[in-house]
Amino acid sequence: MAGARVRAAAVLLALGCALAIAYTADAQQWLRAHATFYGGADASGTMGKPRGACGYGNLYAQGYGTRTAALSTALFANGASCGQCYKLVCDRKADRTWCKPGVSVTVAVTNFCPPNWDLPSDRGGWCNPPRPHFDMAQPAWEKIGIYRGGIIPVIYQRVPCVKRGGVRFTINGHDYFNLVLVTNVAGPGSIKSMDVRGSKSPNNWIPMARNWGANWHSLTYLNGQGLSFRVTVTDGQTITFNNLVPPNWRFGQSFASNLQFHL
Repeated sequence: MAGARVRAAAVLLALGCALAIAYTADAQQWLRAHATFYGGADASGTMGKPRGACGYGNLYAQGYGTRTAALSTALFANGASCGQCYKLVCDRKADRTWCKPGVSVTVAVTNFCPPNWDLPSDRGGWCNPPRPHFDMAQPAWEKIGIYRGGIIPVIYQRVPCVKRGGVRFTINGHDYFNLVLVTNVAGPGSIKSMDVRGSKSPNNWIPMARNWGANWHSLTYLNGQGLSFRVTVTDGQTITFNNLVPPNWRFGQSFASNLQFHL
C-alpha cells in the first residue's frame, strides 16, 4: 500500500513538472509576424502629431522614446494592448537578405496600424486582418532590419516593460467627464481595469471605462476633490494610488506617483 502511494506521488510530481515546463515554454513562445517602419529616421513622425491611437502624445516627453510600434488590428485589440512591450528578432530563417544577425529590439505599443483594404495583405496591406504586424518607429526597426528591405519577417514575444519612476496620470476632459491618461506602466504595461475615488466620498470607488487607447473616463463631477486611483493591470496586479491628486487640480495637469508595478 505504501509502495503504491509512493508511485502515485512520483507520477503526480512528474506530471506537475511536465505542466510547469509546458507553461514556461508557452510563456516564452516566439510567434511569427512581419514588420515595417514609419516616422522618419529621427522618429519625429511618431511623436504625437496626431496623438496616436493610445493617446500618449509626445513619446519623448512621456518616456517612450523611439523604441515604439503601431500594431495591426489582430494585435492592437481596440487599444487594450497600449503600453505592452514586445521583443522582436528579424527571422533570418525566412529571409536572410534584409535581417541583421544576432540582435533584437524591444518596443512599446503606442499606436495603431490601420488596415488598407485597397491593397492585398501580401502586397501593401500589411496591417489587414488577420495579419499580425508591427509598424515600428524607424530607429527601432533599423536595429534589426536593413533599410532597403522595407519589410522584414520577424519572430516576437511579449516581455515585461521596464520603466523608471512611478505610474503617471494626466487628467483631461471637463466637468462630469474626467478623461485620465495613464502612462509609464511597468510590468505587463497594459491596463485591465481602473477606478477613481473622490475625497468627499472616501468609501465610494467609481468604475472607469476605457474611452480610447490608454485613456479611461468617468462621468462623475469630481472637481474640487482630491483623487485616488485604483489600477489593475493585465497580469492581475492591483495598486491603489491614494490621495495622489490634490483638491486644487485642474484639467490638463499630470501627476506622477512613486508606485510602480512589478516585472
